[in-house]
Amino acid sequence: MGESETRVHFRVIRYIREAGLKLHLENVPVATASTLYHRFFKEYQLKDYDPYLIGVTCLSLACKVEEQNIRLRDIINVCYRTLHKNKAPLEIGDTFWQLRESVAQCELFLLRALKFKVMFDHPHKYLCHYLKAVSDWLEPRQWAEVPLGRTAWALLCDCYHSDLVLDHHPQHLAVSVLYLALQCHGLEIPLHRQAARKWYQIFSSTVTLEVIQTIITKIMAAYDVENQVPR
Repeated sequence: MGESETRVHFRVIRYIREAGLKLHLENVPVATASTLYHRFFKEYQLKDYDPYLIGVTCLSLACKVEEQNIRLRDIINVCYRTLHKNKAPLEIGDTFWQLRESVAQCELFLLRALKFKVMFDHPHKYLCHYLKAVSDWLEPRQWAEVPLGRTAWALLCDCYHSDLVLDHHPQHLAVSVLYLALQCHGLEIPLHRQAARKWYQIFSSTVTLEVIQTIITKIMAAYDVENQVPR
């Protein structure tokens, strides 16, 4: 993937997240929409499709998959306003009905293109369990004063700006963002250095330090792309 394509995909995922926030979606539907988007463009060429149409369609489909009761009309209105910030809100008329038909048809195409594999095992639930364990391991004062959970959660959400979510197990992603969050705050799990079995191996027996470092490198690369993408 060329650098210019990387920036396009980053912008579209940012667009999906912004629209999802305005629609008051939970994190998992937005993660599903982002994963659908990355899966589609893993198989198809960017030059052949409008990435923003694919993006809004992924958002619509994700709401159905994750049982978020959001009307297609609201999704279209919010996505249009998010993409065209300097234009007037979309009114019910020819443009609206054309967009609605495009999204409806694209949704059917997307389902066929992805062979109806639209459900994913996301890292979010694993991260919740891991954070609960870490809260018991750390001193109460540390846990209360350091926003470790918020940092790890933000890092996890940022993972979806790139397609690394397609290449790694959800448990490995959850462990890696927690590892990075601990580093960001200068924290260390008690007795980590003395333990024969590292704390991250308790959470996932298949994860290694090399895997964690690979994922962290990819996360940092996504932040480098963010610095190149104008708002």
